[in-house]
Amino acid sequence: MNALYQPRLGAIILRTVLAVLLLFHGWAKISGGVGWLVGVLEKTGMPGFLAYAVYLGEVLAPLLLLAGIFVVPAALLVMINMVVAVVLMHQSQILTLNNSGGWSLELQAFYFFTALVVLLTAKPRG
Repeated sequence: MNALYQPRLGAIILRTVLAVLLLFHGWAKISGGVGWLVGVLEKTGMPGFLAYAVYLGEVLAPLLLLAGIFVVPAALLVMINMVVAVVLMHQSQILTLNNSGGWSLELQAFYFFTALVVLLTAKPRG
């Protein structure tokens, strides 16, 4: 057996890194507030209180991922959070490249697909 073949360890590392990196975004929302996001939502005709749902995807979900509990729902929350972020904040960048030639939405896509891999590799309970 190849000693480097460690799929469970790889899944744990991926889940942990996803959680830690998202928590930085969550901490920014906690410390700076989501007032600006309330304004964005209200401009689109949506109720401003929905801005607080960002805490689900950027604080609660990462904490659940770190704890290794409710991994599938947490990964789904992250994926939904990324879709909402793209629709609300980055829609105009879907077909654009950044100054270094990368896709403008590579961060959001990376979070989305990393969460998808975490979801698909989550160890079944029961």
